[in-house]
Amino acid sequence: MNLDNSLAIHPDQYTKGIAAEGFTDIGSVKAFARLAGGEFRFTCTGGVVSVLFYGNRVVRVAMGVGGGAPELSRDKHVLVGKPEAVAVEVAERDDAVELTTAALRVVVRKAPLRVSYYDAVTGEWLAGEGERGMMFGSKGEVAAYRTMLPEDRFYGFGEKAGFLDKRGEKLSMWNTDVYAPHNPETSELYVSIPFFLTLRGGRAFGTFLFNTFKTSFDLSGDSEYRMHADGGQLDTFVFAGPSAKDVVSQYTALTGRAPIPPKWALGYHQSRYSYETDGEVRELVRAFKEKGIPLDAVYLDIHYMNGYRVFTFDKSRFPDPAGLIKELRESGIRIIPIVDPGVKADPEYPVFREGAAGSRFCGFADGSLFYGQVWPEKSAFPDFTDGPVREWWGDLHAFYADKGIEGIWNDMNEPSVFNDSKTMDLDVLHKNDSQPATHRELHNQYGFFMSKATYEGMARQMAGRRPFVLTRAGFSGIQRYAAVWTGDNRSFWEHLEMSVPMCLNLGLSGVPLCGADVGGFAHDSNGELLARWTQVGALMPYFRNHSEMKAIRQEPWVFGSEVEDVARKYIQLRYRWLLYLYTLFAEASRTGVPVMRPLFMEFPEDASCYGVSDQYMLGSQVLVAPVVRPNVLKRLVYLPAGDWVNYWTDEKVAGGAHVIVDAPLDTLPIFVRAGTVLPLATARMNTEQPVEALELHVYLSADGSAEGTVYEDDGVTFAHGEGAWYEEKLTATRLGSGEVEVRSNVVHGGYEPGWGERRVVVHG
Repeated sequence: MNLDNSLAIHPDQYTKGIAAEGFTDIGSVKAFARLAGGEFRFTCTGGVVSVLFYGNRVVRVAMGVGGGAPELSRDKHVLVGKPEAVAVEVAERDDAVELTTAALRVVVRKAPLRVSYYDAVTGEWLAGEGERGMMFGSKGEVAAYRTMLPEDRFYGFGEKAGFLDKRGEKLSMWNTDVYAPHNPETSELYVSIPFFLTLRGGRAFGTFLFNTFKTSFDLSGDSEYRMHADGGQLDTFVFAGPSAKDVVSQYTALTGRAPIPPKWALGYHQSRYSYETDGEVRELVRAFKEKGIPLDAVYLDIHYMNGYRVFTFDKSRFPDPAGLIKELRESGIRIIPIVDPGVKADPEYPVFREGAAGSRFCGFADGSLFYGQVWPEKSAFPDFTDGPVREWWGDLHAFYADKGIEGIWNDMNEPSVFNDSKTMDLDVLHKNDSQPATHRELHNQYGFFMSKATYEGMARQMAGRRPFVLTRAGFSGIQRYAAVWTGDNRSFWEHLEMSVPMCLNLGLSGVPLCGADVGGFAHDSNGELLARWTQVGALMPYFRNHSEMKAIRQEPWVFGSEVEDVARKYIQLRYRWLLYLYTLFAEASRTGVPVMRPLFMEFPEDASCYGVSDQYMLGSQVLVAPVVRPNVLKRLVYLPAGDWVNYWTDEKVAGGAHVIVDAPLDTLPIFVRAGTVLPLATARMNTEQPVEALELHVYLSADGSAEGTVYEDDGVTFAHGEGAWYEEKLTATRLGSGEVEVRSNVVHGGYEPGWGERRVVVHG
């Protein structure tokens, strides 16, 4: 039924929605038992609830379905972290059971069962259930209500439109191809990560609803919020923090941390739907070189293929793809082709024949295949939930790797289908590693499994080199396999502004390598918008310009010399800052803490930071305040407490206040925290070129000191996992003579950086 018109607000639609509240409470505790393996089980009148600690600050609470006990050993793909052996003190009373670790106390009230979470050290209440708690519906739905305090703010939830703080919103998790404009009310986008962080007066804790069905979060109330899933068990994790960094670290310890990307993946990337011939690609690269604009990668959209068949090249458009790739590679530029899941249903096409003969495609319980319309028209879809299918699909990528390709772009993998539902039939039955499940249950994981197959397959083909995978769709844990971009945005100023909180919340949800299409994908960009968006992209984790074929072109030089100069300046800036960015990605791989951070993550006690959506911290030392509105030449910037130095003017500015900053078209407001040693490098045309000099930019604090860190490895292979990496701590001190001394303490020296000379520049 079409609800894109006024039928959506027909009174009957509303009545049907609110009449579906028929949920049954889990009821009162009838029996309590401590089981082997650390599980605590509560048998209730309405079902069974299990409590399992994963550490002193992490606990899992799950309610089974159909009255049975919950399954705590399912889905090895998402939960890579395992329960630790934790000392738990148990105190049972007539009305409640208390389970206490060194840091977290879980109180389970018996009649009816209600769970509350406390900091075991301070006694502070973190979260809990009030009048309503865990429930189940007659159609297999599950829900949980939790108490909400007036000062609570909510962040994360993966990829969501709108502002940073999600309090007051209703959010839905169902991976969806959304070509229509992404509005603040567009709840369902391409990536579903049902994890969020609650901030309360600087104290943080996290919640993960581990459920792959369609889920929703209603944060619109005043005193309680609701989590809901269309099926499966009610399975939640609570991460006790106490800081926002701790919460994200605890969540990523459970779902995995992003590997350090290959360094070239952090350079500037150029894309369009489509560069349709090898001649067009060569001309594009030639223009970048002639104009002195750095470039690391060019993307090939669907027109490179023979009739949109994946694992093919159109011989008339790309007669010698291996030769093209080799030629560009010698210039330090890589080719990244798009690979969609839809396989053309053509019996003369080897990939389709192999997939059909090997029962590798998605189908129904009766054995028939599911077919859907996508770019190749009638198509079959690999069942990536099955291990042998993932291995087969990964091995097919030898077609690309053998030609020298090192990066793959996974698109349309929600999965997107050209029908009314936009996806597969929900009764498609996936093999799911010998645990069959419907598409209704696994839809949100389809893109995750495709990226897993792609990453692991490319890694097998690339002789120890790191692959790069970019995905449009994903689920919790996607950070282990792919970067995420925010999909089909538009050349609207509102979309530029929204890209900042969208990427901040993705970072808080465990995905450090994310970005938005610079310039906007659909609609027509313009010079001012492209200049400002290039500035924003230059200091975001992932940096790609991309547009669709109906939109005017938006390469950096299209809108005249002034905009070209601005674009060149900030793309060059990107390469100067790569050492700092790369150091932050190494930190993210160890801790899970994102590269691009909301201000409250570094200044948790400053309430003025909690709602800031148009500024961000790059690591802990740099504040970026982009211009995201047209015709703006001055920018109001909030600087948290402390001294800051304007990156462009060296002016020292006192924080704890809003300041007005000049921001002409060629200026992106950047402030460096006093007390910082910032590792930068000389500019270059791509990451293949050596760094001529390591520049240590010193921004002294009031007491005349500064600190920083620089990390390096070969940027290409996995050798850093075997100890081939380098890290040094940098300290600067103003001496009595007024001179500044910089000392280096090598933390790990298993790799020899090729930085050339070393320079010190003192600012402020």
